[in-house]
Amino acid sequence: MVAAPSHFTCAASAEAMRLRLVTRLRGMDEAIKTTAVHDFGCPAPETDSEEAMRLFILFAAAAAAQPPVVPVGLDAYRLWERWPYQRIGVRAYMRSTYDRAGGNERADASHFLYQLADDRNVTLDVEGPGVLYFARYNHWHGSPWHYEVDGVSHVVRETSTADPEHPAPHSVFLPEALFPKPLAWTWADTKGADLTWVPIGFEKRFRMAYSRTFYGTGYYIYHQFVDGIRLSQPIKAWDGKTPPSRDVLDLIDRSGSDLVPPGLRETAVAAGETTVRGPAVIRALEFSVPREQALAFSHARLRITWDGRAAPSIDAPIALFFGAGLLYNRDNREYLVKSFPMVIRYDKDRVHLSCYLPMPFFRAARIELSGAPAGVEGRVRYAPFRDKPNQVGYLHATYRDHPAPELGKDLVLLDTRQVEGGGEWSGHFIGTSFIFSHDAVLDTLEGDPRFFFDDSRTPQAYGTGTEEWGGGGDYWGGLNMTLPFAGHPVGAKSAKDAVSPEDKIESAYRFLLADLMPFGRRAEIHLEHGGTNESKEHYETVTYWYGAPAPSLIQTDDLRIGDEASERLHQYNSPEASAPYEITSRYEWGPDTMEGKEIYPAETDRGRTTKAQSEFTLKIDPRNEGVMLRRKLDYQFPNQRAEVYVEVGKQWKPAGIWYLAGSNTCVFSSPRGELGATEHVVQSSNRRFRDDEFLIPLAATKGRSTIRVRVKFTPVDTPLFPGHPLPELAWSEMRYTAYSWVLPRW
Repeated sequence: MVAAPSHFTCAASAEAMRLRLVTRLRGMDEAIKTTAVHDFGCPAPETDSEEAMRLFILFAAAAAAQPPVVPVGLDAYRLWERWPYQRIGVRAYMRSTYDRAGGNERADASHFLYQLADDRNVTLDVEGPGVLYFARYNHWHGSPWHYEVDGVSHVVRETSTADPEHPAPHSVFLPEALFPKPLAWTWADTKGADLTWVPIGFEKRFRMAYSRTFYGTGYYIYHQFVDGIRLSQPIKAWDGKTPPSRDVLDLIDRSGSDLVPPGLRETAVAAGETTVRGPAVIRALEFSVPREQALAFSHARLRITWDGRAAPSIDAPIALFFGAGLLYNRDNREYLVKSFPMVIRYDKDRVHLSCYLPMPFFRAARIELSGAPAGVEGRVRYAPFRDKPNQVGYLHATYRDHPAPELGKDLVLLDTRQVEGGGEWSGHFIGTSFIFSHDAVLDTLEGDPRFFFDDSRTPQAYGTGTEEWGGGGDYWGGLNMTLPFAGHPVGAKSAKDAVSPEDKIESAYRFLLADLMPFGRRAEIHLEHGGTNESKEHYETVTYWYGAPAPSLIQTDDLRIGDEASERLHQYNSPEASAPYEITSRYEWGPDTMEGKEIYPAETDRGRTTKAQSEFTLKIDPRNEGVMLRRKLDYQFPNQRAEVYVEVGKQWKPAGIWYLAGSNTCVFSSPRGELGATEHVVQSSNRRFRDDEFLIPLAATKGRSTIRVRVKFTPVDTPLFPGHPLPELAWSEMRYTAYSWVLPRW
């Protein structure tokens, strides 16, 4: 097999090699192509287009002993069949305008990191490289939005921006060509939100600012990558000119239809137990049921056990697994769920349920269907699978019933340490399907999603509300909708509007593809019930995730700043650092107290600050495929920024910029009218503890067992808003923990 260039960033040599490979691959007979696909797990090109051949070359060159190539940008959609593959060296973050005090102030809107001007209210500020994969706004509020990519400002609007007091029907993002359906939708379709899944790449920095602050709510998902891992294409700064490729739009437009190639093997699935032999990957799992039996089928149970494991990885009520609370179709729609991976479609006589999430396994898949009524028909379609187990994860659908949510505490939808016997898992979180009320109560939707990965005590993902997570706004106005990656398929506007008990069951779904969230050892998926965890509604949840029963991220060292023995052991040197000092505070987990009861007690820790630099040595795993540093810090110091260096061959090599925008003090602006003047209300929360992460380039860590790190503080003299006095600026360090990415072993 021919080899691809080792460094795809070398444009001239890569292009020359690509042209030679395209010529050779176009001349291949089918036997050679089939061997390449089987040996390397690369997707066989359906056409000989330049794009198809580029991707084929890339994946044919990948050896199984290395981590899988990470699809980046629009490739994350093109290569959707690689949904199960490990994303080693990738971190996902979800930031938002949430209430920093843990409440639900102004429904988690209008809390800004800082204000550059009255029309530049910053909600997201990241030093790169990375890709913004998703942004959600409530209607047009906040627009015009400023997308600053590597120092270049691009203005994004929607149709109603020009006259927000008289919103335009059938609105679109502007420039429309850059944000087309089905990667971008506005409130007219979503019933309350403006959503974009258009990837926005940045090489150095991305900053988002709102021009207006009335109901300025939003959340945003972005990825960052270890420099040096194999990406499907280099990260390039978004130019604000080039529309998303037509092939990707056409692919997502196929949501609701059969997505898998023809000619697959097929096995019928009946009530009881069905076994499919591997190694194989299930490409489609499908059922149909007579319409008159649909409600009864809603509560049938689907269980799938992979490779003889002790417990099923998929174990859920059938309707909720396929994206709806139940199979109740009040207004006779053709599609109850018309998402990309899940479909529930009605025809004259039957209801058809389809799942297109790829499901690899290696020996056998045991599929159990219990509680199904008469007339159910089912099948699986599958293909051979020849990649190694450490390249992928099993598909999981973890069901939880929450009949009586605990006051003050999040619902725990998933803790991977508590599934299938516990232990460490690596993989990625890819979505939820959930019932949030059995009685058509919508105000429970004020609850925020909070996701924790790999033992971080700060949620790497913190949202603004439950219906926002489900792609809507303002409770969807009580209306139903279904989109490729988000929806509210069932549920009446209110209990009084419901025409039957079934009509009171409210559900939503959210699927993650380009914006999926990797983890290397543990995932905890939490959801607040009500604005402050006070709701008593009965929730039922299914959490979708890919997971391998072994870690891909291992902790290798831990430096405790202020602890003399730990500092000495790690050769910590920071001559200008402060003396150790104690902090008694909290992380951002929700309200401190409820009904006079303390929910999250404060805790005490110690650390130092510096306005110069610190050096220290940390152990890492020589097998590493990248290293992540996690720092515990005092978040009262704003916009903490440092240049990071790693000693390589007695020389200090730059490793990047470690930057955390904002602080536990934000600026709140909530005028009462669409065009109200920007306000400058300063708010400080009592949550000073925060965990933050930095990814070290692979060239500085590969094959090494220790690294010496230098962190050089570079102050950011941006005030909270113009004219506001600058507080003390410093780099805070309380703990540095080193993690090494490795290929899972199991």
